[in-house]
Amino acid sequence: MKLQRHGVSACLLAVTAASAVALAGCGSDNTPTTGGSASGSAGAADCATGQISAEGSTAQGKAMDAWTQAYGKKCGASVTYNKTGSGAGVTAFSAGKVAFAGSDSALKDSNTPAADKRCGTGKAIDLPMVVSPIAVAYNLKGVSKLTLTPDAVAGIFAGKVTKWNDPAIAKSNAGVTLPATTITTVHRSKDSGTTDNFTKFLDAQSKSIWTFGTGQAWKAPGGKGAPGSADVISAVKGTDGSIAYVDGPDAKTNNLTVAALDFGQGPVELSTDTIGKAIAAAQVKQTGNDIKLTLNYGLKQAGAYPLGLVTYEITCEKGLPASQSKLVKSFLTYTASAEGQDAAAAAGHAKLPADLQTKVQAAVSAIS
Repeated sequence: MKLQRHGVSACLLAVTAASAVALAGCGSDNTPTTGGSASGSAGAADCATGQISAEGSTAQGKAMDAWTQAYGKKCGASVTYNKTGSGAGVTAFSAGKVAFAGSDSALKDSNTPAADKRCGTGKAIDLPMVVSPIAVAYNLKGVSKLTLTPDAVAGIFAGKVTKWNDPAIAKSNAGVTLPATTITTVHRSKDSGTTDNFTKFLDAQSKSIWTFGTGQAWKAPGGKGAPGSADVISAVKGTDGSIAYVDGPDAKTNNLTVAALDFGQGPVELSTDTIGKAIAAAQVKQTGNDIKLTLNYGLKQAGAYPLGLVTYEITCEKGLPASQSKLVKSFLTYTASAEGQDAAAAAGHAKLPADLQTKVQAAVSAIS
């Protein structure tokens, strides 16, 4: 089914750091001290007390920072999120070390048995929670505005377009003086969900030029590798002529210059509105309270920006210790609420489309 787009609000949720929120060590098992309800509420959720830890996707890190701080302030509970990467988060969850995992993709068939086993009496469920655009960020002296076609992006990262004044770039930038500077591409050298989604975009939009397939590991030759998002950002900032794919919120926070993309109907700027249109076109597969999305990376809809990802929270529908389940349910109810989605948007993400938000809220309410 196709979803209707949720209107993007400019509302800003003011969040301040709560003293109860601190990063937990990787793989630590912070079992809540209590699971009772406290007075007050967070979004549509009744507050719960205690503490839980989670870990996983770095792409949803900015949203998690806002959420854990705001929830801690409202409810006095401690929800810690360690940004170890999607794979590490799923592994820690399946091993029972964290109450939920953040992941750049839904559970794979190979991961589901271990996750279900951890839940014992119930099943592990995928809850799409954070919409994150991917920015094509660049550093080119004298050029503050740039438009790239998907073919140009594919050619650049495939090593086939090597100069900034190449005709593949110049044809979309009439009136812009492009230097003959050598292009330096920057990619993630460690397995990354951002790489996986970026290569899916290249594969769908420009298969004849991008011949390196998809996946979390970077496969194209050349370029400069950097292990994490912060390292990619540092490399772009320090290298004239560089270009990279960067999680949108990180590009925003670090004031990187971002290219617009032209899918044949004029430049599309990266914004919460344009990525929201693309997410609204995703196909939704729901089995009980397990919700998975298939994004259309080849989308050419006017005003839509299909370069992005949806990250998931993975937890047990049933089977968590009672103290953990109350706090997980309360926290995820907040993150899926209008207030929580406003906070994510303020951090540089986009809101869940309205229909999808309703489905996620219902799934979270079934956690017991």
